Amino acid sequence: MTTPLTVPQAADLLDRVRAAVATRVVGQEATVHDALVAYLARGHVLVEGVPGTAKTLLVRSLAAALGLRFARIQFTPDLMPSDVTGVNVLRDPARGFEFQPGPIFTDLLLGDEINRAPAKTQSALLEAMAERQVTVDGVSRPLGGAFTVFATQNPVEHEGTYPLPEAQLDRFLIKTLMPYPSRDAELELLARYESGFDAERLVDGDMAASIDAGEVAALRSLVDGVRVAPEVRAYIADITRSTREERMLSLGASPRATVALFRAARATAVLEGRDYATPDDVKGVAPAVLRHRIALSPELEVEGRSTDDVLTAVLARVRAPE
Repeated sequence: MTTPLTVPQAADLLDRVRAAVATRVVGQEATVHDALVAYLARGHVLVEGVPGTAKTLLVRSLAAALGLRFARIQFTPDLMPSDVTGVNVLRDPARGFEFQPGPIFTDLLLGDEINRAPAKTQSALLEAMAERQVTVDGVSRPLGGAFTVFATQNPVEHEGTYPLPEAQLDRFLIKTLMPYPSRDAELELLARYESGFDAERLVDGDMAASIDAGEVAALRSLVDGVRVAPEVRAYIADITRSTREERMLSLGASPRATVALFRAARATAVLEGRDYATPDDVKGVAPAVLRHRIALSPELEVEGRSTDDVLTAVLARVRAPE
C-alpha cells in the first residue's frame, strides 16, 4: 500500500530527483521539468533536438534517479515491429512456442531517434502507449503501470527521418524541445569532462536512485488529488477550443489534448509545491502539451513559422481567470 505524501514531502523528493539528473545533464532544466511533468501525469514524452544535445543521457539519468527499470531501442530504417514487442520462438517442439519478450517490457523505454524508422515500426508502440499492453500473435501481454515511453527524435528536416503519424503524436502527453545549452552551461560541461566525467562511459548502476518505487507511486497519487477550480478548467477548454478556430492552423487540438493539458497542469502544480492548479500552471505547460497536436496552415509553413508562434498568439488572446 502506498504511503500518502504531503506537498512539502513531494517537493523535497522532486528536488532530489532534479539534483541527481543535474549531476549528469547540464543546462537543460526546462526539459527535465517537462519530463517530470509527463511522468508524474502518467504520460509519454517526445524529446526533439539535434544530435549531441544529451537527449539519451537525460532519459537514462531520469530513469536511474527514479529507480526505474530501463531499456533502450535504437530505431533504424530496418527495425521490425517484432524487434520492439517480442516474438514467439520454437525452442522445444515438445513444449511448443515460447514468447521471447522484446525491450518494450520495462518501466521506462527510451525509443532513440524514433523518426529514423518507417511508420509501420513506429506504430508498434501505439498500442503500448495507449493501453500499456502489447498483442503478439493474438495474445495481449500487460506492460505494467510504470511503463512510460520517452522517445527522442531529430528535427524532421534532417536527412533520413520520417514524420511520426498524427495518431501516434497525439499519444505523447508532452513534446519538449532540447535546445543547445547556453555558453555558461557548455563551459560547465567542459569543466566536468576535465575533471573526469565522460557520458559515453557512464553505467546506469553508477547512479543511486533518489527515490524508491513507493515514493514514485505516492507522487503520482498526489498529482491525482490536485484541485483544479472550475474557472481554471474553463481556461483549459478555452485554450484548446481556440486552436480549432485559429485560421493559421489546419488542425486544432483534440479533446484528448484538453485532458492532457488538465493532467499536465496538475503535475506542474505538484512540481511547484502546491496542491491546486493555477492559470499560470496551465499557460506554462500549454506549449509542450499542444505543439505536436496542431498543424500549421500551408501558408505559414512556407513562411517558416512554427506552431509555438501560433500558440503564443492563442495564449495571449485567451483571457485567463483572475
